Amino acid sequence: MSLLPSATEILFAIGAGDDVVGVTFECDYPAEARTRSIVSTSSMPEGLTPTEIDAWVSVARSRGEDLYRLDADSLRALDPDLIVTQDLCAVCAVDVSVVEEALDYLGCEAEVITLDPQNLQQVLESITTLGAAVDRVDEAAALVASLRARLAAAWRATMGYPTPRVALLEWTDPPYAPGHWLPEMVELGGAVSALGTAGSPSTRVTWDDVRASSPDLIVAAPCGYDLDGAAAQALAMPDLGVPVWAVDANASFARPGPRLVDGIEAIVAIVHPHLV
Repeated sequence: MSLLPSATEILFAIGAGDDVVGVTFECDYPAEARTRSIVSTSSMPEGLTPTEIDAWVSVARSRGEDLYRLDADSLRALDPDLIVTQDLCAVCAVDVSVVEEALDYLGCEAEVITLDPQNLQQVLESITTLGAAVDRVDEAAALVASLRARLAAAWRATMGYPTPRVALLEWTDPPYAPGHWLPEMVELGGAVSALGTAGSPSTRVTWDDVRASSPDLIVAAPCGYDLDGAAAQALAMPDLGVPVWAVDANASFARPGPRLVDGIEAIVAIVHPHLV
């Protein structure tokens, strides 16, 4: 059982998808994941604008309120052997403490694996961890090897070419500088990350901060938004006098799974179109 979108993607990628019995409401890849029971939902009202989402999350966290709801009855009915959760971001998924409290209440003895990747290396290590947990060690190793090969190819392809400064924004209203693996993605895509620190959380900044970072271009990658949603946010940004690209953040940037390599290849295509 998986309670984490990126973990769901990994489990299906290494051939353990048939063993997945429950997912979060955000687990939408591959499409087969949507056929599994949904055991967690968001507490956030629907239809909020990006500004309203940021304000709602800030208030909820200041009050110590849960951003997600875990359906304990569904969890009991599924009787899982393994639960995969995260301790990376309270805004992104059910907190591990909520899962543990539910298991204690239900008397469930499922194994709990908590993933907390802070950078690309740790994302790859999480694939190995899940592979071992579901007896797919060889499949996980093969997936990691293929991802490393693609990462190396992307990096080698950009060697010897100019490295433009890219300001990747993890949110746009208000703007957030990227953290965790996102600055690494920019660097591996053949550019200089003008904002953010790899391995650290994202940070709220101002448009003056973005301007002061002297970007040659901006990539709008708002967490949780697909390409159309990111494009709408990009169009609403103030004009900073440089090109702005929107990307499918939900698929290839925000979730710490195999598709991050797709995101790096997208960065290559954006900053070095002559290579594609």
